[in-house]
Parts: sequence; structure tokens; C-alpha cells
Amino acid sequence: MGADAQRLDRPALEGMLSALRPKLHRYAARMAGSAIDGEDIVQETFVKALQAFDGNVAVEKPEQWLFRIAHNAAHDFLRRRARERSRMSDTDMTDIEDPSESADRHIAARASLRTFMHLPVGQRGAVILVDVLGLSLHEACEATGATLAATKAALHRGREQLRTLAAEPEETAELRLDADDERRLRRYVDLFNACDFDAVRAMIAADVRLEVVNRTRMRGKAEVSTYYGNYSRAQDWALSLGFVDGRPAILIRNPQAPEAGVRGFMLIEWLGEEVASIRDFRYASYAVDGADIREIDADV
Repeated sequence: MGADAQRLDRPALEGMLSALRPKLHRYAARMAGSAIDGEDIVQETFVKALQAFDGNVAVEKPEQWLFRIAHNAAHDFLRRRARERSRMSDTDMTDIEDPSESADRHIAARASLRTFMHLPVGQRGAVILVDVLGLSLHEACEATGATLAATKAALHRGREQLRTLAAEPEETAELRLDADDERRLRRYVDLFNACDFDAVRAMIAADVRLEVVNRTRMRGKAEVSTYYGNYSRAQDWALSLGFVDGRPAILIRNPQAPEAGVRGFMLIEWLGEEVASIRDFRYASYAVDGADIREIDADV
């Protein structure tokens, strides 16, 4: 067994996945340009890691092994999205050293998720792994499977592009809610904020699906009703309307710490006038890191 090999049983692997979840999400969200899509990639990474695990195995450099799985899952996601978009246009790399470390890391850390989407995939991955997550060049190579020369080149070109983008004003397209979406979401939020959970429960479909990200999944009105009971016993939340990465969302704040800003969000899918699906990021505060969050209810 190599010096860096680590023997993992299933609980150890699950513990490592849990500990690395925020870091994996920072990578995945910037690769996808969306905190929401980033969480989908993280969940796919977890599934693939657990599927690859076959008992009491020794894994060389387990953190890099998990990032390799996340890297592949992100590329799979981007290929699927490109195929989907083509149904309704990549770059060469050269071996160049880059001496400007700290300034580039500061720019990368401050860049929004959407800014990273201006970078080609190879450059995006290299910059995120090295400048955002702090991996060494060799660790980034292990995570992506790319050569050292290709990784250096991608990092250099990606840093150049981010420096250019940082000097330009970021485009902020105006976002508007569909009138029916706003009416339904506003009623849901108003009833929730009033703690009229019987009325909220009356809005959900019989086979409603719920995911409390990083916690649990439920299905059906009886199970999901307990979720509202948990909110009724807490006082550290207040809801408002907004957008997360361009998608209509319900923003969650802690009224006891208003200076902290948005701590999480909910995504709602509708079937007519009924709530068909809820995705609650209340316990996944890492998902708001770098996300493009815009408010509709600015006075909340």
C-alpha cells in the first residue's frame, strides 16, 4: 500500500463525502455556472463514489479521487447540457508558466459563477481547482487526468481571461417573473411567513416531492406535512421572492441576523395551482457562495 493510500470503510467514505461537500460544490457550481446545477453534480458525484466503493478498499489520495469523480461528473453534465441546447460551438493549450499567484487567486475567488462560464471548460476547471480550491498543480492533474503541461497552460490562459473579465462591467440582464408564477409564489410565501401552515399544506399535491438538500427526501402529502411542522417550531427564517442564477426562487434569511443576508433558498415546481416539488437549500448554505441572487421584495 502506498504512503498516501487510505483504507476506507463505508462510514469513513460517507464522512469524507459530507466533510468535502461544500468544497465539491464550490468546484461544481463554478464549472456549471449555477449553484443549483452544481448541487446536482455534487449529488451525482456522491452516487458515483458510493457505486465505485466495493467494501474495505485502499484509495490512493482519496480527496483527489473524489475530485476526479466530481470532475468527470461535471464534464458529463456539461456535455448533456450542450447536447440539449444543440437540439432546440474549444481551445488549444500550450505549456506556459504563470508567476502571478496571489492576485489571480483573489480575482478567481471573487468571480461570480456566471463569470466562469466565459472560460472554456479546460481553463475553467484548472482555475477553479488551483485558484479557488487551493489544490497544487500536481493535485489538479490527479483530479482531472490532464498532463502537467496542459494544466499549466489552461491555468495561465484562464487567469488571463478572468483578469480581462474582472476589468469589465458584469452584464446584469433584467429578470422578470411570469405573472402566474409570481401570484402562486407570493401566496405561498405570504402564507408561510404568516405561519398558516394548514393553508400551505392545502396548496401541495397529493404526491408532492420534497428534497431538503443535505438532509432528507420525502414524498407524498402525509410525509411532507411534517416538514412544515419543523418550520413552525423554528424562528430563524423569513421568506421573500427573488431569483437564484436566473431561476425564480424563494429566498431564506434569518431575521435575527439580518446583516448575514440570504442563507438559503427554495425552488418550487407547480402542477397547475398545486405544488408538485420543493427543493429546500436551508441546510446547504454553501450553495449561496458565488450564486447570482437577486431580490424582488427588496424591503424584506
